Amino acid sequence: MESSSPTIPTVLLRPGEADRIVAGHPWIYAGSVLRLTHAAADGALVQVKDHRQRFLGVGFYNSKSKIAVRIIGPERVPINEAFFEDRIRAALAVRKKHLPGASSFRVVNAESDFLSGLIVDKYEDVLVLQTSALGMDQRKEMIVAVLQKIFSPRCILERSDAAYRKFEGLPEANGLLAGAMPGPVNIKLNGLVFQLDLASGHKTGMYLDQQANYEAVARLCSGAQVLDCFSFLGGFGLHAARAGATHVHLLDQSADAIAASTRIANANNLAAKCSFEAVNVFDWFKANTAVKPHEKVVPRFDVVILDPPSFTRTRAAIPDAMRGYKEIHLRALKLLKTGGTLATFCCSHHVDAAMFQAVIQDAATDARRTLRRVAIYSQSPDHPVIPGIPETEYLKGFAFEVVK
Repeated sequence: MESSSPTIPTVLLRPGEADRIVAGHPWIYAGSVLRLTHAAADGALVQVKDHRQRFLGVGFYNSKSKIAVRIIGPERVPINEAFFEDRIRAALAVRKKHLPGASSFRVVNAESDFLSGLIVDKYEDVLVLQTSALGMDQRKEMIVAVLQKIFSPRCILERSDAAYRKFEGLPEANGLLAGAMPGPVNIKLNGLVFQLDLASGHKTGMYLDQQANYEAVARLCSGAQVLDCFSFLGGFGLHAARAGATHVHLLDQSADAIAASTRIANANNLAAKCSFEAVNVFDWFKANTAVKPHEKVVPRFDVVILDPPSFTRTRAAIPDAMRGYKEIHLRALKLLKTGGTLATFCCSHHVDAAMFQAVIQDAATDARRTLRRVAIYSQSPDHPVIPGIPETEYLKGFAFEVVK
């Protein structure tokens, strides 16, 4: 157990730096710190006060990180197993309320659940844990004990291989934390079965943030010829096939992802409606929209789904990302029939919904298509958005009908 009495080190903030923290943002940048009252070990619990000595909260300190303190709570509380149990049970209650039928979902989404630097994903009876902050990493044993108490999982895997760990002075950490290492794990999403290799798959295994959107987009696909771009394990495409699409063509650059999605289609008796291609999506679009001068591209699809990986990790890369987004939308719109639907997503935090919609409209103008917006999408409710913490909102999406 850790004490959070006034004897712990105090981080004093510079004038003007407290407002964001009072509004609920948990990150205190190194440049916001006026001074420490006495030395604090990296990862240690500290209390935070403004320059007038008003108490703001407690958090984990790290001198090696640009984020010097991650606030863990606005009150002086002991950081022990009971603390983590309360927080994780509160997070679980949110999922049970908003995703009542789900058996695989994100249990803890870091800042969204007031546990900055901790992610826990539940894949049926297997948990995958990821820590991206030193303070959380040092308390991993405590967190694992709480997860075992709440979930009694078959096993708990660690997938802390994210690049941003190095900014906290942390090495990669992958492996088994509890239980026996599983082979491939079958999970259910909206009634479809996906076989995952949790020890080596993307992120912690799959993109759970699209769980609600898979069904929402599938409702637009009945009787449609569908193109699913950046298909990964086939989340959108296979939901579309089950929902009554006439045919779905899935594209992904990864041959492994295409092989996996082919297996998943077979396991769900959907392979007869699907075709798969391992290809760079940009190259495929160029090849399939190339025409001679004075010829027009013949539209072939009723629905095109675009769910690319993030095109930008930094603000500096935004112009390049916008060119990439415009390119794929321009090509997609050329392949869409009049009356067809474009369902498109952006998971780049630095590109907000207004910027994303503007680049789609630019592409539509260049393609001489008129769009009608028919849906707005966000991340699934197991990735909650806290407006006071803008970083918690990253996934945005739209569906547009091509009017003409």
